[in-house]
Amino acid sequence: MTRYWLMKSEPTSYSIDDLKQDGFTLWDGVRNYQARNYMRDEMAVGDLALFYHSNAFPSGVAGICRICKVGIPDLTALDPNSPYYDKRATKAKPIWCTVEVEYVEKFPYFVPLYEIRESSEFDGLVLLEKGSRLSIIPVDSTHFEGIRDLGHHSSPSYSEGNW
Repeated sequence: MTRYWLMKSEPTSYSIDDLKQDGFTLWDGVRNYQARNYMRDEMAVGDLALFYHSNAFPSGVAGICRICKVGIPDLTALDPNSPYYDKRATKAKPIWCTVEVEYVEKFPYFVPLYEIRESSEFDGLVLLEKGSRLSIIPVDSTHFEGIRDLGHHSSPSYSEGNW
């Protein structure tokens, strides 16, 4: 059974356009235990994720990626030159893990966070909870499909090329 996720990335670091160009990438550098546990224990090959541009103006959902590999140690934790280095991590006990994602689609229309907030259709979406800052969160199928639908239909304030 397919599960659905929302995965955040700052577009200045790695955007949906970067993923489209690369085709796939490791979702490394996650240093939150709950987000790590989602990747380690719950994500499965074939799951779909909303690709969310965070810390952007505006923040919002730009497209979709698919989980294509799981159970991968995050080797950035072992690299002392990496901003994600963790001196506690070893090859025998890497502590941090990652998944590989592959490009599925960039939405024709960017779905800004404020538009998601304005719709009662997304009540209960973890992203909208006060203090929700996780970089990876589960999303139910109804919310996933609702956001995908918005991404395929013109937004009143955003159109392709304006984000």
